[in-house]
Amino acid sequence: MAPDPNTPSGSGAASREESTVKVPAKDPKKKDEKKDEDLSEEDLQLKQQLELYVERVQDPEPGIQKTALESMRQEIRTATSSMTSVPKPLKFLRPHYGTLKAYYETMSDTELKKYLADILSVLALTMSAEGERESLKYRLLGTGGDIGSWGHEYVRNLAGEIGKEYVKRQSDEAPIDDLMELVQQIVAFHMKHNAEPEAVDLLMEVEDLDLLIEHVDKANFKRTCLYLTSSARYLPGPDDMLVLDIAYMIYLKCEEYANALQIALYLDNLQYVKQVFTSCHDVLKKKQFAYIIARHGITFELDDEMAADDTDRELLQDIVNNSKLSEGYLTLARDIEVMEPKSPEDIYKAHLLDGRASAGASVDSARQNLAATFVNAFVNAGFGQDKLMTVPTDGGSSGNWLFKNKEHGKASAAASLGMILLWDLDSGLAQLDKYLHSNDPHVIAGALLGVGIVNCGIKNDCDPALALLSEYLDREDASIRIGAVMGLALAYAGTQNEQIRSKLTPILNDAKAPLDLIAFTAISLGLVYVGSCNEEVAQAILFALMDRSEAELQDPLTRFLPLGLGLLYLGKQESVDATAEVSKTFNDKIRKYCDMTLASCAYAGTGNVLKVQNLLGHCAQHLEKGETHQGPAVLGIAMVAMAEELGVEMAIRSLEHLLQYGEQNIRRAVPLALGLLCISNPKVNVMDTLSRLSHDTDSEVAMAAVISLGLIGAGTNNARIAGMLRNLSSYYYKDASLLFCVRIAQGLVHLGKGLLTLNPYHSERFLLSPTALAGLVTMLHACLDMKAIILGKYHYVLYFLVLAMQPRMLLTVDENLKPISVPVRVGQAVDVVGQAGRPKTITGFQTHSTPVLLAAGDRAELATEKYIPLSPILEGFVILKENPDYREDH
Repeated sequence: MAPDPNTPSGSGAASREESTVKVPAKDPKKKDEKKDEDLSEEDLQLKQQLELYVERVQDPEPGIQKTALESMRQEIRTATSSMTSVPKPLKFLRPHYGTLKAYYETMSDTELKKYLADILSVLALTMSAEGERESLKYRLLGTGGDIGSWGHEYVRNLAGEIGKEYVKRQSDEAPIDDLMELVQQIVAFHMKHNAEPEAVDLLMEVEDLDLLIEHVDKANFKRTCLYLTSSARYLPGPDDMLVLDIAYMIYLKCEEYANALQIALYLDNLQYVKQVFTSCHDVLKKKQFAYIIARHGITFELDDEMAADDTDRELLQDIVNNSKLSEGYLTLARDIEVMEPKSPEDIYKAHLLDGRASAGASVDSARQNLAATFVNAFVNAGFGQDKLMTVPTDGGSSGNWLFKNKEHGKASAAASLGMILLWDLDSGLAQLDKYLHSNDPHVIAGALLGVGIVNCGIKNDCDPALALLSEYLDREDASIRIGAVMGLALAYAGTQNEQIRSKLTPILNDAKAPLDLIAFTAISLGLVYVGSCNEEVAQAILFALMDRSEAELQDPLTRFLPLGLGLLYLGKQESVDATAEVSKTFNDKIRKYCDMTLASCAYAGTGNVLKVQNLLGHCAQHLEKGETHQGPAVLGIAMVAMAEELGVEMAIRSLEHLLQYGEQNIRRAVPLALGLLCISNPKVNVMDTLSRLSHDTDSEVAMAAVISLGLIGAGTNNARIAGMLRNLSSYYYKDASLLFCVRIAQGLVHLGKGLLTLNPYHSERFLLSPTALAGLVTMLHACLDMKAIILGKYHYVLYFLVLAMQPRMLLTVDENLKPISVPVRVGQAVDVVGQAGRPKTITGFQTHSTPVLLAAGDRAELATEKYIPLSPILEGFVILKENPDYREDH
C-alpha cells in the first residue's frame, strides 16, 4: 500500500494542522466550546481527526486525498454501532455531509471519486433526506467492493432503497441491470448471515425470486422455505402461487421430498406430485408420501415411473387408497381403551339433570328415536360395534331398532349402520346386504346410503360401491334413487369418475324426475367433481337450474343446485367467472343466491380479503322479506376467511357486528358461520356467543346455534360444551325440534368417542382437504333452512359430514408399517417464522407414547433420538426409520 510510508508524516502534519485550524474557530463560537467540552477525550480527538480528514479530502494533491479517504473509511468501518446509537464517526461527519457532496460533484472522474462515493453512500445512511435514495445513488457510482464490510444496517437500508428505485424504474421503463447486480450481492450477503426473510423480501420487491434457488443450501433452506410458505397466505395472486413454486423447487433441490409434496398438494398440481415420486428413489419415503396423499383425500394413480417394482406399487397404491385407515383407527381406539360401545343414554347423561326433563323422555317418539339413531352413529363411528344396530340377533331382533323409526327415519337408521362400520369395506358391505333385500323402499334407500358411507374416502380397485349403487339409479321409487345418488357422492367424492357423470347427468335433464332427486344429483356431481371446474357438469347443472319453474324456485331444496355448481369451483378463484356470468341471466328469485354461492365457493380457503369485504357488503343491506341470498353470503365470509388464524379472528369480530345489526335471515346464518370458522376447535369466546344465541327468541337462530355448538366441539368431548347441551336439553324438553338439534349436537361433540375431527385443514393447518370442506359446506347450506330439510324428511343430509371425519391421531409405524410406540411431546404449536436461532416449536408440552390424539393447534415432536420420522409434520400415519447414528447411553 502506498499510503503506509506517509502515515508518520501524516499524523505529524495532522497535529501541526490542528493548532492552526482550530484556533480561529474557537473565538467567535463560544457555543461550540460548550459542545466540545461535553465530549470525552477520545471522542474529541476522533472528532478533530475526522474534521481534518474532511479538509484533507479536498486537498488538490491526490496522494493526500487518498490517505484521508483510506483513514476515513477505516474509522467508519471499525466503529462499533449499537442498536440505540448512531456510530460515532457517522455522527461527527454529519455536519460535513453537504461539503463532501458538493466537493464530490467538482471532482474529476478518477478512482478517488469512486472512493468518496463509497463513503458518501454510507454517510447517506443517516443523513440523506427521506425518499432521496442517495445511499443507493452513491453506491452505484462507487467502487462496488464487498457490500457486507459496511455492516448489516447499511445493507438493509440499501435493500429498502432498491425496492423503491425498482418501482420507479419499472414505471419509467428504464434499464435495471445495475440494480440487479447489487441485488445479487445483497441476497448473497443476507443468505450467508441468517437473514433469509430479508433476502426473500428484497427479491419479491424486484420480482425475481428465481435468484433465490442458487443461494439456498442445506444450512438455510428450511428457514427460507418456512418464510416463503407462510408469506404466501398474505400475498395477492398470482404472487402467492409463484412464491410456493419457488419453495417447491428449493425443497426438490435440497431433496426434502415430503415438504415438496405438501406444497404440490397445496398448489393442487398433480404434475408436481408425480415429480416428487419420480425424483425420490427411497421406497420407504414413497410410502410416507402415499400416507400424506391418502390423508389429503385426493385420487391418485401410481404408474411404472413412480414405482418400478410391481409389489411396491401395489402396496403404495393400497396406502393411497386409504385401505389402512380403519386398521389404524382401531389400533388407536384399543390403545386409548375406548372400544366399549356407547349407547345414546351414555351421551345424554339424563341422570345428571333434575326431574322434569327425564320424565318427558320416557315416551317413545319417532323424533326422539331418530335423534338417538344419529347420536349412536356419530358416537360409534368407525368402531364396528354399537348397542342399537349391530346387536347380535336373537330371533331376528336386530331389525328392532330399525322399525322403531317411521318412514324416512328408517332410511337414516339403515344408513347409520354404514357409519358404525365406517372405512371397513368387507364387514360393512356384508352387514348392509340384508337391508338391500328389504321390501321397504326407505330401508333400501338407507342401505344404499350406508354403502356410500362405508366407502367414504376409501378407494378400491374393484369399485364395489359403483357396481352396487348404479343398478338402483333407475328404480321407480324416488327415495331409493336419492339413496343411490347420495351413496355415490360419498363413495366417490373428489374422484372425478367419468362413469358416474354419465349415469347422473341424465337425471338432471329428466323432466319427470322429482325436484328432490334433481337437487341431490346436483350436489353429488358437485362432490364427485369437487374443484375440477368441469365444463360438462357445469353445463348440466346450469340447464337444470334454467328449467326450474317459478314454484320450484321457491322450494328450499332448489338451493342445492347452485351449491352443486359452486362445489365444482371450490377454491379455484377466477375459474368461476364464466359460469358466474351465465348465472346473471337467471330468474331474479335465484340469481343473487347463485352469485353468492359461486363467489363463496370459488374463494373458499383462499383468505382473499377483498372477497370478504364484498360479501360483508351484501350482508349490510336491509332487504324485504323473502330474500334468501344473504345466508350463503354469511357462510361465504367464514369459508373465505378460514384460511389463516388472523382471518378467523377478524371474521369472528365481523360476524359479531352482523348479529347486532343484521336482519333475521342473516342472524340465522351467523351461528353456522361461527361453527365453520372454529370447527372442532372450541374457542371460548365463540362458545359463549353460541351459548347466548342458543336461547334466542327466534327458534331458527337457536337451532343453528345449537348445531354449531356441536360443530365447534366436534370430536373433542369438550366438557363445557357437553354441559351446556345437557342444560339445553332440559330447557327445551317440550320443544321437539330444538331437542332434536340438541341431541344431534351432543352426538357431534362425542364424535367417534372423541377420536375424530371435522377440521378440513390438516398438516399443521397448511393443507385444506377439498372433499372435507365440500361435505361441511353442503351440510351447512342445508342448515340454512332447518325446518324444511334437517327437521323435514331430508335429515340424512347430516351424513355429508362423514366426508370431513378424520381420526385426529398421530400413529407411528415402523418400516414394515406395523404400529410402534415411541415417546412424543405434544404441545401448543408456536409460530417460529423468521425467528433467529433454533426456537422451540411447541410450548407447554406433555410427553406421551404414541399413538396420541392431537387437538386443534397442537403439534407433536419425537422425544427420542432413536428414530427419524420420514414426514416433516407429525400427524396421521408417520413412518419412523431407525437412526443409524443412535447410541444407547448406558
